[in-house]
Amino acid sequence: MDLMPLLRRHPVAWTLSASLLLVLAWAALAPLKYANRDLLFEIPKGTWARRMAGDKVDILPSVVRLTLGVRDVLLLRNSDTVPQLFGPVLIMPGQDFRLPFEQVSENQFACTAHASGQMTVSVVAQPVPGWDRLTWRLAALVQATRYFKQQSPE
Repeated sequence: MDLMPLLRRHPVAWTLSASLLLVLAWAALAPLKYANRDLLFEIPKGTWARRMAGDKVDILPSVVRLTLGVRDVLLLRNSDTVPQLFGPVLIMPGQDFRLPFEQVSENQFACTAHASGQMTVSVVAQPVPGWDRLTWRLAALVQATRYFKQQSPE
């Protein structure tokens, strides 16, 4: 089968298809690197006031995913005006607390920032190159866009 006539009729489609395949190959094979191993979980200002007003909608993720060797330290930041409890740790306003994880696990913590009073920290193994790494990157992208911090124009 001669592909040249097909390429001449649809050059943009072929270029986009080839580009998409190259991006997917990179995502599946490229090493996972971040500037640091911290994953920030910030409790925003006004969280406690919303809870006391009866707001049951969680603006924070109820499950946080960490990956060993990539992002395996949970950085808790209390930007609220009152102390917040996370597991056995009391985090004062403006305080940061780093919680490292060293093994694959599912961890349940009491968390006063959530309407349910619970938060899960899921620690997964570093994905191997190929399909596992590609699905890991896609899940990380979905998580990042789902809880993207929006700022109003000033």
